[in-house]
Amino acid sequence: MQHEITAPQRLLDQAGNIAEPGFAKKQYWQYDRADIKAPRFRIKEWDYYYIGSQDYGLALTVSDAGYVSSLSISLLGFGDEPFQLNDGAMGMFPLGKLHLPYTSEKGDIAAVVGNADMSFANDGTERHLKGQFRNFCKSGEDLTFDILLTDIPEESMVIATPFDKKAHFYYNQKINCMAADGIVRFKGKEYVFRSEDGAMGTLDWGRGVWTYDNTWYWGSGQMLLEDGNRFGFNIGYGFGNTQAASENMLFYNGRSHKLKDVEFRIPRKADGSFDYLKPWTFTETDGRFEMTMVPVLDRQAPVDFKVICMIPHQVFGRMSGRAVLDDGREIRIVDRMVFAEHVHNKW
Repeated sequence: MQHEITAPQRLLDQAGNIAEPGFAKKQYWQYDRADIKAPRFRIKEWDYYYIGSQDYGLALTVSDAGYVSSLSISLLGFGDEPFQLNDGAMGMFPLGKLHLPYTSEKGDIAAVVGNADMSFANDGTERHLKGQFRNFCKSGEDLTFDILLTDIPEESMVIATPFDKKAHFYYNQKINCMAADGIVRFKGKEYVFRSEDGAMGTLDWGRGVWTYDNTWYWGSGQMLLEDGNRFGFNIGYGFGNTQAASENMLFYNGRSHKLKDVEFRIPRKADGSFDYLKPWTFTETDGRFEMTMVPVLDRQAPVDFKVICMIPHQVFGRMSGRAVLDDGREIRIVDRMVFAEHVHNKW
C-alpha cells in the first residue's frame, strides 16, 4: 500500500500518534512539539545537509535529541586517494533549546556547541549554510564552510511513519537535487562546489519520537544527467511501521515519482558479517530501480557506550543502472557518486 496525503493536516492526534500515516510530495503534515505526548528528553529533531559532487562531499548536522545536542561535520574525498574527516561536538540536555523550526519550508537555525558554530538560513527561496569548527579533527586548525543552495525543487519525499508503540512516530522529509555553490576551507586547501559542474545538496529533515533500538537502511543520490536534466532518488526501510507507505522515490526535474519497496543487498563475509566495501545491489518490487554501487569509502563515526550507541556505515560509491519514472521513461546512469547506509542506533 502507498497511501498519499494531498492536503494539509495536523501530524498528530490527541494521543500523540500519527493521525494519518502515509507519504506526500510536499510537507502537508503540520508538526508541533506541543502535540507530542512523550517526555521531552525522548523527542528527536535534526537537520542534516549533504552537499556533493563527483569529487567531494560535505555533511552537516544540527541535532537536538532531547538529552543530547550535536553539531557534526564530515569532509569527504572520492578521488584516487579517498579520505574522510569526521568531527562533532556534543552538549547535554538541550530539550528543545536549539529551537529547530517546525517546518522545513522556512526558518533559520543558529547553533553553537563546543568548538562548532553553524547557521542554516532559509528564507523560503534559498538556503545559506555557514559555519566553522575550531580545531577540526584535533588538527589545530579551523574548518570553515559557506554554501548556498538554490533551485529548491517543488516536490520532495515526505513520510509520516508510526511505530508499534503509543506516542512514537517518525516524520521525515528528503529534499534532493538543490543546486549547490560554495566553498570549504581546511588546512590551507579549498574544496569548491559549483552547481554548473553538477554539485547538489540534499536535506534530511526529521522530527519524531523513536523507540529505543533501531536499525535502518538509507540511500540517496543526486546528479545532472548528460542531457542536463536533474535526477535523484531516496530509498530506505527498516524504520517504524511502513504498512501505509515506503520512503522510496525518484526525483526528476523537481517532480517526485513514487516507488514501492527497494531491497538493499549488501555482501557478507565468510563469518556472516557485512562486507561494506564490496559492490552493493538494489532492486525494486516492480523492477523500477535496479542498480549496483561500487564502494569508494565507508564513512564511520561510531559512538558506542553500549546503553547508548550509534553505529553507522555510510558507504559512498559509484552507482550504475536503470530507474523508471511514473510515465515509463527509463533513466540510465553510469558511475555516479551516491551513498547508501546501514545504521544501528540505541538512544
